[in-house]
Amino acid sequence: MSRMHVSKDFWIGALRTEGPAFAAAVAEAPPETPVLSRPGWTVTDLALDLAGVYRFAQERIAAGHAGAPAAPRPERPEVPAGSTPARVWQESYERLLTLFDGLDPEAPAWNWAPQPKRAGFWLRRTAHDTAVHRWDAQLAIAAGEPIEAKLAADGVSEVLDTFLPAGRRPAPGQWRGVVQLVANDAGQEWFLRLRGEGVALLDTGTILDHDDHHARVHAVGTASDLLLALWGRVDFGTLEVTGDRSLLAGLRVA
Repeated sequence: MSRMHVSKDFWIGALRTEGPAFAAAVAEAPPETPVLSRPGWTVTDLALDLAGVYRFAQERIAAGHAGAPAAPRPERPEVPAGSTPARVWQESYERLLTLFDGLDPEAPAWNWAPQPKRAGFWLRRTAHDTAVHRWDAQLAIAAGEPIEAKLAADGVSEVLDTFLPAGRRPAPGQWRGVVQLVANDAGQEWFLRLRGEGVALLDTGTILDHDDHHARVHAVGTASDLLLALWGRVDFGTLEVTGDRSLLAGLRVA
């Protein structure tokens, strides 16, 4: 894995960019507009799902400790009488940003990943969830814009260092071999070893400088296309793939 420095300000900046873009797409689409990248979902589903993630993140941070919650998954909020899904999202988004502006990323906060239980997890998670939901919402109005390269590259890293080690694939499977991913617009590459249902992200800067990586499959594309493929929004055929493409199914988390 190549290293990329990101910080609290980077993720908040992403939220401040992606949030208004998401809101604009939702405002343009009728509430029941189908979301092509999420079969069975509507634009209303996108707004309430994302609002639920925001509220869940706020609750985990506000708890002030790393203990697991009684309900470890976010729930979609209800839409009060006289309100709309877009307004519910907007209110949740504004509260989240207010909380994040004064947040210490090292403060204790539970998360579901095999990582330190720190508030910074939720900065990263909500930034990437917003970016992918924004892409979904724009696609619903035939206006999908790629995710910015540095943000998308960090999103790829999040899938590989957080979601896959947490076992958050949509279905179990047995995959074995080394995979190389290359974001050709972000100067980033990742090597990971699949071991049945397990995965190991390899640090190419320390252990593989002089070794043959023996990758069985190579997938090259923009950081945005890599991220969207990992999230099941686009097909891996969008990328330039050589080798055993069946291994790529072991990287998909949605």
